Amino acid sequence: MSLDLLLPVEDIAVAHTALLADLSLGKNIKIHTKQDGLPQLKNAQIAILGVLEGRNAVDNFGTGKGLENIRKYLYQMFPGNWHINIVDLGNVPQGKEVDDTFYLVKDIISQLIKNNITPIIIGGSQDITYANYRAYDNLEQTVNLTVVDNKFDLGELEHTTTSHNFLHKIVMDKPNNLFNYSNIGFQTFFNSQEEIDLVDKLYFDTYRLGEVSNDLTIVEPILRDTDIVSIDIGAIRKGDAPANNNAVPNGFYGDQICAISRYAGISRKVSSFGIYEFNAKHDEREQTAHLIAQMIWYFIEGYNLRIDEYPFESKSEYKKYIVLLENESINFYKSNKSERWWMEITYFNNKLKKSTLIPCTYQDYLTANNQVYPKRWLKTFRKLN
Repeated sequence: MSLDLLLPVEDIAVAHTALLADLSLGKNIKIHTKQDGLPQLKNAQIAILGVLEGRNAVDNFGTGKGLENIRKYLYQMFPGNWHINIVDLGNVPQGKEVDDTFYLVKDIISQLIKNNITPIIIGGSQDITYANYRAYDNLEQTVNLTVVDNKFDLGELEHTTTSHNFLHKIVMDKPNNLFNYSNIGFQTFFNSQEEIDLVDKLYFDTYRLGEVSNDLTIVEPILRDTDIVSIDIGAIRKGDAPANNNAVPNGFYGDQICAISRYAGISRKVSSFGIYEFNAKHDEREQTAHLIAQMIWYFIEGYNLRIDEYPFESKSEYKKYIVLLENESINFYKSNKSERWWMEITYFNNKLKKSTLIPCTYQDYLTANNQVYPKRWLKTFRKLN
């Protein structure tokens, strides 16, 4: 099994746990160590997985190392009122070739997901997202991917998959399981107009940094409908996360990226969560390592707040609102439990009339009441027809 090839957690991180308080996270999770070996996956719900691969990181040589710094800060934190079992499986080693590493990542993540275990991946370069995506091939389902990044990473499709072209490979390679791609936090001047137009033509969802920063709540319905979350540390402003050779002055603040991580954890659909492009040699006073540890903490905190709700499961717990818009009627549902919103899309598939629900916001409901189709309704409708 691929799990047998995992390297144990770094000695320095394990030794650090001996000095921690009994109630700290490091004393309350099962850790892959040289002494104890791999922890049992039975009853585990979250698995931390480092990936020591950074050979295809563009202009960020050195990523994929120093993951013990992240673990050191994560282990010393105290868990919240959590009721889940967490394991740290250690690290995926570099293969002889990058594709060998990808194969291991794909196989391990696939095993975890099949066992209803959510992996938290610590990279490593962001092209590992491609291996994460391919892990869903055997699950026979379409995949929604959300990337937090200041670039789309479409790049030129080359023989080599890099941190700047992995999305192009995801879109073009077969089997094509991708249904939707969402970008959170892109900055216009880092993306050509041709790329922006292409993403729009594919009916993908993009949200500028300023748009999200002004209202972080718009992130919630995006992540509520996402399977894979991939965060590039370069999306965070350099002042808060210097450990990236491509870090730039503008980006998300530390508290904002933690809030986004929490939303990802809350989403019942998110089944893998990755943080990439951490480069320890640029990490002033280990600030970025500490921030990534907090992001992981907030994701786990959100995971503990997950609730089972979907309007078609129990309509008595939802309020239904019908909006007449031109010749169309759109049904909106609001949860009495969480006050979250969904909207219904009716479409034809092989001449058969079908319907599906997608997450939305209260603002989408107001937009429809103003006789304007919500953008997320239009894009999903066009993809389904």
